[in-house]
This record gives sequence, structure tokens and C-alpha cells, in this order.
Amino acid sequence: MTGPPPIEVRGLRKVFRQTTTGQSVVAIDRLDLAIAPREVVAIVGQTGCGKSTFFDLMIGLEAPSEGLIHIGDKSPHADFDLFRGRIATVFQQDRLLPWRSALDNARLPLELIGLPEKEQRERALTWLNRLGLGQFTNAYPHELSGGMRQRVAIARAFAVEPDILLADEAFGHLDEVTAAELRDTFLKLARECGSTAILITHQLEEAIGVGDRIVVFGKSAKLLADIHVADWPKSKYRLLREAIQSTLQSNRPDPRLTQAANARSSPRKRGPGKKGSTSGR
Repeated sequence: MTGPPPIEVRGLRKVFRQTTTGQSVVAIDRLDLAIAPREVVAIVGQTGCGKSTFFDLMIGLEAPSEGLIHIGDKSPHADFDLFRGRIATVFQQDRLLPWRSALDNARLPLELIGLPEKEQRERALTWLNRLGLGQFTNAYPHELSGGMRQRVAIARAFAVEPDILLADEAFGHLDEVTAAELRDTFLKLARECGSTAILITHQLEEAIGVGDRIVVFGKSAKLLADIHVADWPKSKYRLLREAIQSTLQSNRPDPRLTQAANARSSPRKRGPGKKGSTSGR
């Protein structure tokens, strides 16, 4: 992998027409967003704000009504075949095939993109081992716990060595201890592989804990806030949670988030004695 390309979303709009009434429903309205290679971005928003629709557009299952999504200089919908094996998704449900073993489930996407069977098995085994499932490669989904099944789903995603990893509420259905362990594993592996990772979550603690950035969607997937977590020291995480919650409830940016964004974009003033510093020489 030479490295993931940048992601650019500009003027993105997605409108669905209800089959029963014929009325138009705006799922995403004029969304602008840029994601740099290898960033980890958490997307939060209330139910019905277009998060999952955004993922469908990202993986090319839907075409934009207006605007664009570009990964590099290509469209995931118009250039769908080009992105086979370059984008991988982990869903809330593991979506394992019950008639296939853990190994055969993990190698399924490699089979679909036409890799030789030996390479399929080697890659799948590598990732199952890395996720602690080396002794369960021949087990079937009904023989595995929920956390183990989700580990197989994560191994399946990493096996294709993707440029971009998408996680759609991938840990929210698990118990808190298992969810935290799998989330940490997922992020560690994503950073080791140099993949861009985008996670949808409804849990603010998870968003703050995993993301380089937190993107807050309002209704119709309007961008309400784009938060750089590094700008918030841990001592202010409670304030950050409150500001995000306020933004979600009011469907408009909380002033505290706006102030932080403005401070970030303003040139930092040098303190006394810093000008022309030659420390370290």
C-alpha cells in the first residue's frame, strides 16, 4: 500500500424520494468535509442525521444527488470497481456467513477480489492470529462469542490491507469491557497499517477517546462542528462532552466549540523570551 489518498467532500447532497408518498427526504444537505490521509475521525450525531447514508456514499453504494465525494481524484460510486479492496467496513452486526469457518469468513473479501487461495489463507490467518483467534480458525460463527465474532469481522476488514477503514457503530452492541478492548485493538492496528479510519458512534466517550477529530453532524448531515481533540486537554474533556451534547440537542454549534476552533486558527503568540530561541544547540 502506497498510502491512503485524501478524502474530499464538497457540496454533498443526498435526497431520497419516498415510494409511498412521493415526498423528497433530504438525508445530507450541502456537506463540506476534508479528511487527510491516516487521520482517525469520529462522526457523532443523533439518529436520522445522515451518518449511515454518508457511509453508503463513501463505499459507493449510493450516488450523490448533488456535489461530490472524491477519494484521491476518483468517485467511489462512478469508479466503484477501482475501490475493490481499498475500502473496508466493520458494521454493528458482524455479518459473518454461518456456513463458513472463521478462517473462511476472514478470507472472503480476498476471494472476491481474486487473490490466489494460498495468499487468501495466509493473510486471513495472520489477522486472525493478531486478533487473538489463532485457536479458533476452524470454528463456525455459532461457536464463537459476540466479541470473538466481531474480531473475525475486524480481521476480515484488515485482511484486504485497505486504504480506508469505516466502522459503523462497530462496538456499541458489546459489553463495555469487550467494546473498549476491541476499540483499542482496532485503532492500534489502523495506525500500524497507516489506514485512514472513520468511525460512526453515538457514544461521546468513544468519540473523544478514539478520534484525532470529532465531526458533529446535525439533521440532514449538516456539519455543526469539526473538533481537533488535541486542542482539548484531558482536564477539559468534561467541558468538551457538554459542548458536543449541547450542539446535538440544539442542532447548532455550541459557542464553546466555536471559540476553540477560532483559537486554533489564530496565530499563536510567542511568549516572552521565545523570539529567536536557540535552545537545544
